[in-house]
Amino acid sequence: MTHFSDRVEQISISGIRKVFEAAGEDAINLGLGQPDFPAPDHARQAAIEAIESGEADGYTENKGLQSLREAIAAKHRRDQGIDLDPDDVIATAGGSEALHIAIEAHVNQGDEVIIPDPGFVSYDALTKLAGGKPVPVPLRDDLTLDPDDVEAAITEDTAAFVVNSPGNPTGAVSPPEDIEAFARIADEHDVLCISDEVYEYTVFDGEHRSPIEFAETDNVVVVNSASKLFSMTGWRLGWVYGSSRRVERMVRVHQYVQACASAPAQFAAEAALTGPQDRIDEMTETFRERRDLVVDGLEDIGLRVPTPKGAFYAMPEVPEGFVDECIDRGVIIVPGDAFGENGAGYARLSYATDTDSLREAIDIMREAYDAVV
Repeated sequence: MTHFSDRVEQISISGIRKVFEAAGEDAINLGLGQPDFPAPDHARQAAIEAIESGEADGYTENKGLQSLREAIAAKHRRDQGIDLDPDDVIATAGGSEALHIAIEAHVNQGDEVIIPDPGFVSYDALTKLAGGKPVPVPLRDDLTLDPDDVEAAITEDTAAFVVNSPGNPTGAVSPPEDIEAFARIADEHDVLCISDEVYEYTVFDGEHRSPIEFAETDNVVVVNSASKLFSMTGWRLGWVYGSSRRVERMVRVHQYVQACASAPAQFAAEAALTGPQDRIDEMTETFRERRDLVVDGLEDIGLRVPTPKGAFYAMPEVPEGFVDECIDRGVIIVPGDAFGENGAGYARLSYATDTDSLREAIDIMREAYDAVV
């Protein structure tokens, strides 16, 4: 008799992937969550040199190359002003694995994990795989997560809550006072704050701050990744950091599910972190211009769009049937309820594509809107 675990039966293939599979070959893809820039040349070259020299042939330490972890620590000292020990960093197979080991190491059977709704699809699924119970918290009208709502959702069963700023699928950026409040909540209630900061560099309005800057205890762990910071999604190189005792537990999970991150990717990420950083400003400015184009276009159609302040997503409110009509006409967007029940009535679109395609997509979305209202 075939038997599957109850945990895996609670989850399914992401609704985002289902949308991609239903789309035609020539569709304009506004559903993909990856930058459309090439990886930095110096990062690629570092991987090539490591492969050709044989340095990338073997396993690295479970936590990753010492030199990579030193580069990560230096980056966060520079950007967040925190004194991070390289031994308290784990290089992972992308931000996804970093989230997985953070949740797996801290969540017991039946524990609750508070997550934003709508929010990144992995938060719900990874909580269930760890045997936990996701507790969705709806967002404000501007699609930011309200610290008061998080605090109100905490019970004696709460193990952790997830913060994501800049956010996926919303593009929202939490103000510094909210980020400081999340740190206070983690401290005062003795629960873990998992801060997903993979879109850290893509901020147009406001500023990126991390709860770990304000925390007075070790109740914050931070997830980050080269994928979005340096347009290296296919390299699958992320990291997680926190206190020594938390990292020691997370590396126990990491060593059995992954052993170590890909060695060539580690060399590439180290070069991306230590090499020229001018690409970051170029990417951010390009995304800002596209954001303005998309928001203006959607509002001109008649849609309400909370203005995204970061990442490369917009999440307009849409009429019933709009998403299907767009897909039928050759523009891939993702229904908001793929990101949680409170995403119903919204759609997520990514503007990580060229401006000509975005203009064409807006024209098609205008036709789709007229067809369903």
